Amino acid sequence: MQQRASRIVVLAGGIGGARFLRGLQQAAPDADITVIGNTGDDIHLFGLKVCPDLDTVMYTLGGGIHEGQGWGRADETFAVKDELKAYGVGPEWFGLGDRDFATHIVRTQMLAAGYPLSAVTEALCERWQPGVRLLPMSDDRVETHVAVEVDGERKAVHFQEYWVRLRASVPAEAIVPVGADQAKPAPGVLEAIADADVILFPPSNPVVSVGTILAVPGIREAIADAGVPVVGLSPIVGDAPVRGMADKVLAAVGVESTASAVALHYGSGLIDGWLVDEVDAGHVGPVEEAGIRCRAVPLMMTDTDASARMAAEALALAEEVRAV
Repeated sequence: MQQRASRIVVLAGGIGGARFLRGLQQAAPDADITVIGNTGDDIHLFGLKVCPDLDTVMYTLGGGIHEGQGWGRADETFAVKDELKAYGVGPEWFGLGDRDFATHIVRTQMLAAGYPLSAVTEALCERWQPGVRLLPMSDDRVETHVAVEVDGERKAVHFQEYWVRLRASVPAEAIVPVGADQAKPAPGVLEAIADADVILFPPSNPVVSVGTILAVPGIREAIADAGVPVVGLSPIVGDAPVRGMADKVLAAVGVESTASAVALHYGSGLIDGWLVDEVDAGHVGPVEEAGIRCRAVPLMMTDTDASARMAAEALALAEEVRAV
């Protein structure tokens, strides 16, 4: 089925979302793509505002990403990090490179001057030219925290500390997007959703990436009311996350780590179509029984061509949904 050029809205987390977007650009070169980026991973470090997911999308699509690790800058050096360590200034568990520091310095200066995060992101993208319109989900401060028990002490830690320092080595008891309930969608977010022809959920983390975006009041409702195909791609392949720790945070919200369980977690009231990997073909039936059109296709983003084929399958499924 031929896919038409369209206005596509994508809810994106970090590495998975960024690599999917690169494939989407190849699969739909004439499409007008708006990316609503997760800011729940944002953190203040060394007096600077760090936006890991926004930057990963910006660097990946702008040609500046460290391809091997999927985050941070290519050809990075760490002189500033080493000097901070020599001064005994932490946290040492979150390493920012010298090139990356420049982005965070510019962002923090602009925020201090009174510019909202959406305007700052637009300004940063002027340099990187990612080929998409990149919008933070909100200009308001939202931080994803994780409730854990460490050495017999129950406490809440920032998601970055849970994943980077603790490496998800302890069970997540709860996931809390602090500030999300009081946040407002950033300028342009609701308008982009209302104007979209297709809305896509890439294989990003359904709890702390896509889920945090949906936690901002108004966004989930706008997507449900958009009246256009909403198609997601499973981040779970063979009952395990392709990368990261989606299984750990899914358990915290009472969802099994399976392709069908994630689809049902989003629900038929939100998504119309769902792609699972070929190894999970047995999950197609349960998803379709829930009223969500489902197909089994290869879902491993081994390179940009593979990502482009995934994106093309998502757009084809969207056209199937539209035709019903």
